[in-house]
Amino acid sequence: MGETDAPGDERHTPIQPGRTKAPFPTKTIMTKNPATMRPMPDQPPGDETEQQHFDRVLSRNEFKPLKAILNELRMDNSAMRGAIVTTNSYPNFLGKLGYRVVLLKQIHEQDCYSRLGPAGGIRAVLPHHDTATYSTLVTLVNFDSTLTTTPKSVDFYDHQLAEFKTQLMK
Repeated sequence: MGETDAPGDERHTPIQPGRTKAPFPTKTIMTKNPATMRPMPDQPPGDETEQQHFDRVLSRNEFKPLKAILNELRMDNSAMRGAIVTTNSYPNFLGKLGYRVVLLKQIHEQDCYSRLGPAGGIRAVLPHHDTATYSTLVTLVNFDSTLTTTPKSVDFYDHQLAEFKTQLMK
């Protein structure tokens, strides 16, 4: 024997009629209005122009580094669209836009800022901090229609451009 029944012991307390053991009974509530479906931001509207499609795909977060470079090239968007469609690589794409790629083994980002402006020859310093490789990929857009960068940066932007082209063609 050994066990005693306390007055508040749940094991022997009878359940009152109409009550359940659950502290809060659940009820199903139905509404007459269906849930509204908002279009996904990546889904194109039905009458999207080529330029709108180009801008929408380029505005995706994954293409933020590529967009920064394309903005600094200051080229006509139709020329960029045409160059992307007819190219297979980042250096080839830049060549079609009239830019030449100058490769350096490494670029010290902080040193470049002192050379910004017409006197230093650098129009823009565009660093991309690549978390996958723990490195900073620096691209310099120069006043003489050249882009100074590293081989790692070319590889990175080559992949970016290929993925952008793939999504642009969808």
